[in-house]
Amino acid sequence: MKRKELVRYLMQNGCVLSREGGKYSVFTNPATNKEIPVTRHTEIADFTVRKICKELGLEPPR
Repeated sequence: MKRKELVRYLMQNGCVLSREGGKYSVFTNPATNKEIPVTRHTEIADFTVRKICKELGLEPPR
């Protein structure tokens, strides 16, 4: 999955960009108060996308 698509999906589902790191952007889900780093690679593997969504308490995109 493209990183832009994942970021768009996270934002549409209520997540916010909490801060920028050196190699990662950290997103937070205010509903669950959980945060997770998202790498800045242009392509993100499907299993990584599922893990990110699971950690944030979201359904993975289809």
